[in-house]
Amino acid sequence: MTYQNTLEFAQQLDDNDSLSKYRQEFHFPQVNGKDVIYFTGNSLGLQPKRTQKFVDEVMQDWRELAVEGHFYADKPWWDYHERLAEGLGRVVGAKPEEISVMNTLTVNLHLLMVSFYRPTSKRFKILCEEKAFPSDQYMLQSQVRFHGLDPKDAIVEVKKREGEHFWRTEDILAKINEHGEELALILIGGVNYYNGQVLDIKTITQAGKSIGASVGWDLAHAVGNVELKLHDWNADFAAWCSYKYMNSGPGNASGIFVHEQHLGRKDIPRFEGWWGTKKETRFLMEPKFDPIETADAWQVSNPPILSLAPYLASLELFDEVGMDALITKRKQIVAYLEFVLHEIDKEVESTFEVITPEQRGCQLSVFLHGEGRALFDYLMKNGVITDWREPNVIRLAPAPFYCSYTDMYNFGQILKRGILQK
Repeated sequence: MTYQNTLEFAQQLDDNDSLSKYRQEFHFPQVNGKDVIYFTGNSLGLQPKRTQKFVDEVMQDWRELAVEGHFYADKPWWDYHERLAEGLGRVVGAKPEEISVMNTLTVNLHLLMVSFYRPTSKRFKILCEEKAFPSDQYMLQSQVRFHGLDPKDAIVEVKKREGEHFWRTEDILAKINEHGEELALILIGGVNYYNGQVLDIKTITQAGKSIGASVGWDLAHAVGNVELKLHDWNADFAAWCSYKYMNSGPGNASGIFVHEQHLGRKDIPRFEGWWGTKKETRFLMEPKFDPIETADAWQVSNPPILSLAPYLASLELFDEVGMDALITKRKQIVAYLEFVLHEIDKEVESTFEVITPEQRGCQLSVFLHGEGRALFDYLMKNGVITDWREPNVIRLAPAPFYCSYTDMYNFGQILKRGILQK
């Protein structure tokens, strides 16, 4: 398709967009009396309008049934979390029994590492990407120290090549082979938070498994964004937050995946709690833990129902639309945004450098050479909600559920005015 940087062309794309009606399913903040152009779905998704109904149902059941809501609510609380498993399985490419929802992302990664990071004197290293998200760095370092090891010796970082802004798959594979039998675990972000790169999860997982390492993924920026086939790709485990592209609300519950090969095992090390026991015997209060034969065995406590309600509301939207349709629009709207950026670049003295490679999801990370924080402040004051990273990078994430092609055009015009008004 030959793009045009005109309002008429952007509106035509919107008219032909089968997902355009879903924009009306979300609440938008307003600036200067108008809906914002929202580019931070990679940080916190907008609130679906149907969320209120799901939360109100729980509040009503709590008000009218109190403790009896566990069993007699319309959606009983004791198995509420199970309603998310099938929908999430479709989003991440997994069987329902491989999915659970509990806690928050870093908590879940810690709990999963109890099972999948079992260092020995020979095999003790963890491979991750250079400058992983800080929470992942802290988690890995603390896990290594917990086992009495030095992070300098046990953590292997895959670096980008000099002068490049992205990782090369061949460099990751080479690092896996270099450390070989010393690697106990590979744990990497499936989509990098800073540059928006989608890593080759399938190939990296295969390489890690071939040398005997466990392989897990932090999918915070991947779930609801890119194609995932966690079961078929044979990852051991994964975890993700739900408040970015999944639109479930700030700090909300995290999903986990545990491959079926690890389910139903009583010998696997795990921090255990009441809600991980089999449902048939859970209320018998037996003294011995008997794990449920699904990923729910990793649940420690009963799930937070008020957190799961918005998640279930969002999954209803994902079930209606499907990941294939979201990915199709995501590819086109990101391509159109990149086109608009380059067109504006021709009209102003600044230079925009997109550092996100072609292997991408919703996000474009852009160096604004010659510009500073003042331009970001101008965008925010004029209704463009975006993200600033020092020294001069903005992250733009046009989520396909609620961003329009007209948004992309209007953003370009605001960006141009912000540069020329200096």
